[in-house]
Formats: sequence, structure tokens, C-alpha cells
Amino acid sequence: MVQLTMDLIAKNASHKNRSEEDFGQYLQKITHLNLSDKNIDSIGDISFCKNLRVLYLYDNQINQIQNLNFASNITHLYLQNNRISSTENLSSLKKLEKLYLGGNCITVVEGLDKVGELRELHIESQHLPLGEKLLFDPVSLNSLAKSLSVLNISNNNIDELEELAVLENLSYLKAVDNRLKHMKDLEVVLKKWTKLHRIDLTGNPICQKPKYRDRIIVQSQTLESLDGKEIQEMERRFLMNWKASRAARKKSNERIIDEHAAYVQFSDSETPYLTLPFHDSHSVKKKADFLDLSHKQKVARKPLSGICERSSQMKTQVEEESEVTAEVV
Repeated sequence: MVQLTMDLIAKNASHKNRSEEDFGQYLQKITHLNLSDKNIDSIGDISFCKNLRVLYLYDNQINQIQNLNFASNITHLYLQNNRISSTENLSSLKKLEKLYLGGNCITVVEGLDKVGELRELHIESQHLPLGEKLLFDPVSLNSLAKSLSVLNISNNNIDELEELAVLENLSYLKAVDNRLKHMKDLEVVLKKWTKLHRIDLTGNPICQKPKYRDRIIVQSQTLESLDGKEIQEMERRFLMNWKASRAARKKSNERIIDEHAAYVQFSDSETPYLTLPFHDSHSVKKKADFLDLSHKQKVARKPLSGICERSSQMKTQVEEESEVTAEVV
């Protein structure tokens, strides 16, 4: 059991600093403190380090973030590979810009609603319970919406990114080795991330989708690197032209279908189904000749087979009626 205290700092301070000036003054001036891999399991009182800017506490056994209320000047906090289960007690770190929490036991990203200057959050590879995924508190996400530009959420069983769409200033997302598989969900968030320059989704099922790279490049106009591979401007221009051409073809096909449907409807309404009264044979013959001429005109226009069939039936009906009328006379 090792606690981070003033004594531990003194033991790790150089002999020169301890001999040339009062240790208390040294603690007040110190800006960088590296106590990584010291088997530390808790953070004690180090409040004399009021000017601390960067604190390295990675590769220890720390299970709780605590006793940092004094550290209002800290900008970088390294807590990777500890046993931390909750992102708590960070509200006093008003100037915190980079927070490293990878390799801990965090299940919910929360308690960051007061850290308004945070630009980078690294929370990859959490030791999660079997079958669970890393979750995000909406309040914390909304608080980080305008400040956060770098987010590392790799290897956390994450299967969708929709809740992260509020991060409007995100420029780099690293989400390798997760469970992302739906292309449409990704396209939705890409529309929201208008400042995104780099994204790495290596090791996700979505990477096996047809035209995966092409669709992402077309969807995000600001993206410069995908899965560690640079996007060439010529590549994007080609894909954009291809997309525009495909959209034009689709629109043209829809117009042709609409026009054809309108023609069929017009042809159907134009074709009469006549029942002729009984007149003398000369009058009936005129009717038959008229319908015969109408039938020829429709054949010249090449209507659908159904229309031709109806016209033929009408002609037969008129001829039969003509024969009946002639017999009556």
C-alpha cells in the first residue's frame, strides 16, 4: 500500500532541489510531477503543489480519483492503467485540457460536466463486465460538445455512435476494435461532425461492408485520414463525381417512370368502350370504319398489349352488332 503524499514526492525529488532551497518552496514551484509505476494505490494530500500543470500517475494501483481540489492549474492528467472505476472529483480542474484514463475499470463516462476546457479524452480499453459496453452520460457529453476535439474510445464494445453526435468540434475519433456495424448510423454522425479530420475504425465489422471507404469519404468532406490511410483529393473528387452521376441517373429514371405512368393512364382514359344502338346497316358500317381507323392509329403509337387487346375486342363487338342489325333489316 503506497499513498501519494509529500513524503513520497520528497523521496523522488532530486538531491539538488532539496539542498538548494526549502522543500516547501520547491513544491510550490513544481509544474510537472512524474510518479508513474510506483505502486501507488491512493492519492493523498499534495495540496502544496499549487502550480502543478502536468501530473503523471499511470501504471499504478489507484482505485479512485481524489484530493485534487487544489489542482486548478492542471492541464494534463495521466491516469492510464490503474483501477479507477468512476470519473469523479474532477470538477475543480477548470483548466484541464487532456485526460488519459485508458486501461481502467470505468463503465460510464460521467462527472465531466464542470471540465469545460477539456480538448482530449482518452478512455480506451476499459475492463468492462462481460457483455457490457462503455456508456456516456448525456450531461457530460453536452458539456464537452464545444471543447472536445480528440476522443479515443477504442476496445470498449461500442456498437453505435449516435449519442456522440453532439460533439460538434470533434476532429479526431479513434474507435478501433469495437462492434460498429451499421453504415447508415455512421453516415448520420458524419453529417454532424463537420470538423472531423481523422477517424480510425479499424477492427470493426463495418469495415467489411461493400464500398465502406468510398461511402465514408463521400459523406465527410472534411476527412483527411481514414483508418490510418490518407485521403487523396483526387480520390475524393472522383467519388464525388461518381455520386453526382449516379444521382442524376436515378433522377432521370424516376422522371421516365413518371412520364410512362402518365401516358398509360392517359391511354386508358382515351380508349372508349362503346355499345352502339341498332341503326340501319349503313350507319353501323360508318361506326365500324371509324373504330377501325382509331385502332390503326393506336397501333402506330405502339400502346401496351392490354390496350391493343381492348381495341380488338371493341372492333369484334361492333362487327357482330353490324351483322345482327343487317339480319334484322
